[in-house]
Amino acid sequence: MTRRRPPSRSRSGARSPQGSGRLRIIGGEFRRRLLPVLDSPGLRPTPDRVRETLFNWLAAATPGARVLDLFAGTGALGLEALSRGAATALFIERDGQVARALVANLQTLGTTERGQVLNVDALALLAAGPAGFAPFTLVFLDPPFRQGLAEPCCERLEQGWLAPDAWVYLEVETSLEIQVPANWSLHREVCAGDSTGRLYRRLAASGS
Repeated sequence: MTRRRPPSRSRSGARSPQGSGRLRIIGGEFRRRLLPVLDSPGLRPTPDRVRETLFNWLAAATPGARVLDLFAGTGALGLEALSRGAATALFIERDGQVARALVANLQTLGTTERGQVLNVDALALLAAGPAGFAPFTLVFLDPPFRQGLAEPCCERLEQGWLAPDAWVYLEVETSLEIQVPANWSLHREVCAGDSTGRLYRRLAASGS
């Protein structure tokens, strides 16, 4: 949940006098660690309250998870998952400067062996197929608002990217009515400001 928003909207997270943001890891191995957030328009960490709620829901699913963090931004969700015992996390971020900052934060935490950053377009990566990647058990999908990316990403995740019983957290603007794959079952929902986050459990097709 680290999308770019219009500059007029507030960002969450503490800010220093120089304008650089801070991301606080709220649970697990790196609890209370503060990481710098690039001062880039609209980039902000997921609010602590939402992350705490989400990871309470995912308490049993996070340890050992193979995580895919699409449209990663600050990487708040993927980093939180690594802190809480995820086996690996793949961060997808199109903005080169933001991607480099995320790599630096993985280095700071000493977890580059479990976290990888790809500086590519998320939708293009999904369209290319998952060759070389094991199916993911936990996906964070938080595309930029009002660009029509959510439904195509959901559809393409079903093209070999997901483990049979994967969890998918999707965040979109509250006003958006979205269709997800028929085998995704809504588990929980949380609203924060102008966005709504929904946690889905993927149901394996019969015979798969």
